[in-house]
Amino acid sequence: MTNAAQFKPRVSIPGDSIGDLFIEADKSTVVLGPGLRREGDDVVVSKAGVLRRRDPGWYWVDSHQKRYVPTRGENVIGVVLAKAGDTFKVDIGTSEAASLSYLAFEGATKKNRPNVQVGDIVYAKQLVASRDMEPELVCVDSYGKKAGLGVLAGGGFMFQLPLHTVRKLLSPKSVLLSTLGKHMVFEIAVGMNGRIWVRARTAKETICLANAVECAEFMNNEQIENMCNKLFDVLAGF
Repeated sequence: MTNAAQFKPRVSIPGDSIGDLFIEADKSTVVLGPGLRREGDDVVVSKAGVLRRRDPGWYWVDSHQKRYVPTRGENVIGVVLAKAGDTFKVDIGTSEAASLSYLAFEGATKKNRPNVQVGDIVYAKQLVASRDMEPELVCVDSYGKKAGLGVLAGGGFMFQLPLHTVRKLLSPKSVLLSTLGKHMVFEIAVGMNGRIWVRARTAKETICLANAVECAEFMNNEQIENMCNKLFDVLAGF
């Protein structure tokens, strides 16, 4: 049976068959992520990269990719492009703009409409993601609550990172955000479409924070901690 102890990350290219990994595994515990697709009883790689695994049985292909493909349930950061009737058109970095209804906000009604303007940055969740339909966003969770989603107001700075860097940033093994949080007060929103929004107490801290996130792309945890310590010394004036 395939488990974490037996599995080793390996380079895969489109067309590779990896169905042998699941021959003795419990199929109900296997979840296929980006870069993998099912063809009958087989599983085939659909993009080049490193095949990785995470417990309890999640498999995906980790690749250096900047083009985002919409996936249902993922949080993304978008920019409001226009208002079309009762919906907003939002740029999330895909080939087609996503739609966001004015009713897709906490407490929104026909009389109580959210204050969303063209050019605003929104943090939203993918409700519909199909190759045959335009992406649809919502700014509430399954309970109708805001849960951190909505318009990212009050300044801040948004920048773009490769998609694999975003996944590294959100990994439980990453120490970047926890280390920065020990010495800095900041807000951060991480979109699976590669966009990051940060805001700290001052413009200097905001820029330093953004640079730290960008520089951590090819660093291990020890190097990240050393970089953060040097950053704190610079901010303290040493």
